[in-house]
Amino acid sequence: MPNLKQTITCIAVSIMSLSATAQDLLANRAPSDRKLTDLKAVKINNTKAVIDLSNPAGDIYATWDHASALVAPGTLPANFKVDLRGFAMPTPSRKVTSKYGARWGKQHKGLDIKVYMGDTIYAAFDGKVRISKYNAGGWGYYIVIRHPNGLETLYGHLSKQLVAEDQIVRAGQPIGLGGATGHATGTHLHFETRLLGQAINPELMFDFETQDVTGDFYVVKNGTIQNSKQTAVASTLQVQNQEPETVTMAERPQTQATASNGEQETNPDTPQPTAQKREVTYVVKDGDTLFRIARNHGLTLDQLCRLNGLNQKSLIVRGMVLKCS
Repeated sequence: MPNLKQTITCIAVSIMSLSATAQDLLANRAPSDRKLTDLKAVKINNTKAVIDLSNPAGDIYATWDHASALVAPGTLPANFKVDLRGFAMPTPSRKVTSKYGARWGKQHKGLDIKVYMGDTIYAAFDGKVRISKYNAGGWGYYIVIRHPNGLETLYGHLSKQLVAEDQIVRAGQPIGLGGATGHATGTHLHFETRLLGQAINPELMFDFETQDVTGDFYVVKNGTIQNSKQTAVASTLQVQNQEPETVTMAERPQTQATASNGEQETNPDTPQPTAQKREVTYVVKDGDTLFRIARNHGLTLDQLCRLNGLNQKSLIVRGMVLKCS
């Protein structure tokens, strides 16, 4: 009569002698293999098409030029989606000092983000640099990048540009340094998002406080730009200003530039003085303090800070331009 050891040996031999077909049938029923199959399918489904950055968003933009920060208004397909995935925040700064909307009697077409002199500014998405110029009356040293998702982003008041026109850039790549060039009250980044020439409130896509985008997509429904949660500012993708916006394109600092048609150009970011009130500004010198500047201009410290989007502990440096009226 076989003992226990012999019995175990017989069982082991029987298991090892299973046919290859039986082993395959068992393997096909294994849960781990089904999971692996699912994983492979997910991996294949998430594969992204390669995007040609030599002509980003060429299907909706008719032209590519270096002449103007603005482009001719156009029409989008219904329910156009701006893909916000693959983004990078233009700056790690979380402080917005001036919002999108009416300001000094004009429309402020972007956000002002507090940065310090020399802070690194980054490309928001993959794209191609369309403009890298100097605009004395408004944005100073500025950059415009066109992206495959249809947006053009603008970065103004830079102290230095790190990219050139027609250069392909990647999201998160350094493109410039923070500054206060052009018409700027203190060092900050002027950041705009435009679609076919129409400005979109950047806060509807970028949340600087949380350093994140607001979602995967910004949807333009039936060609309508939605610049607030309550109302749409345009029924079609057309610039709504009574006068066309143009910008100066001087390569070196100057007060004005002349367009090719002989008319003088002005920058949309430049507040225009009115006949009733003349704007008073002050250029910060070595040794100045906010308190001393406020006292010399007949202001309280709080008034001076409110005029310039500062607080009493804000750092001021030589060359900053402060509004004093």
